[in-house]
Amino acid sequence: MKTYRTIIPGELPVPQLHQFLLGTIAPRPIAFASTVDKEGNVNLSPFSFFNVFSANPPILVFSPARRGRDNTTKHTLDNVYEVPEVTISIVDYSMVEQMSLSSTEYDKGVNEFVKSGLTPEDSDLVTPPRVAESPAVYECRVIEIKPLGDQGGAGVLVICEVLKAHIEERIILDNQIDPVKLDAVSRMGGNWYCRAQGDALFEIEKPIKNKGMGVDQIPGSIKNSKILTGNHLGKLGNVETLPSQEEVEEFANEPEVSAILEYIDHEPDQIQDELHKLAAQHLDAGDVTSAWKVLLQDY
Repeated sequence: MKTYRTIIPGELPVPQLHQFLLGTIAPRPIAFASTVDKEGNVNLSPFSFFNVFSANPPILVFSPARRGRDNTTKHTLDNVYEVPEVTISIVDYSMVEQMSLSSTEYDKGVNEFVKSGLTPEDSDLVTPPRVAESPAVYECRVIEIKPLGDQGGAGVLVICEVLKAHIEERIILDNQIDPVKLDAVSRMGGNWYCRAQGDALFEIEKPIKNKGMGVDQIPGSIKNSKILTGNHLGKLGNVETLPSQEEVEEFANEPEVSAILEYIDHEPDQIQDELHKLAAQHLDAGDVTSAWKVLLQDY
């Protein structure tokens, strides 16, 4: 049985709550925000309170929160009040150390492009420059700045409308973004980051082509299996129809199935466990139909 620590936000110091929030609400994409002040001084800073919230109109939102230790505001926020424009560059693995360096709290007027060694590239429609090394950059105008509080740690939503996007051709495949070539980096808690590569990337077919029957329709002895996981059950519940009795009976002749049915001392519980193990292998391989044919041998 799981045990939980119950947390009431007002009863916890803000820095501790901050760490719990950022440690559990992860991974978070990074908005590498370039802004300018009214004198034209450039600032470049990353923010992980960030996401896309609309495609029509295209809206990105990030939050340069007030500093928890002294309730001061960040140069990025000051700049978008003065010049309501921003470029948001996506961070890939090849630039993550330079991005981290740019988060140093340099004095106002210091250009983080220079400090980080990243290359500023002129934007087409807004004043702040783009990060040339980024695989995707969005030129935006700031349409609203919404403070969420006036104390240290309070977020400030900077709501941005995308005016123009620049996406490297090499990461586009069939008009979709290839996540392997994007090689995106996201923030976890503390000093931790996450790289979207290797086993971190996996696909789940969206349940939009069919109307899955749901886990509630799965027979109880399968749903309460000691072998099958919640992910396995989710795959099983995402089918509209089950294999026919004829298909199930024919599948019993498959060597791996017949070996279980015929040679395990005919112990019902042991047979069921072995069938569930075999079904789990099919599910892990993405073959849901065969998994169902295995599981229905028991009924």
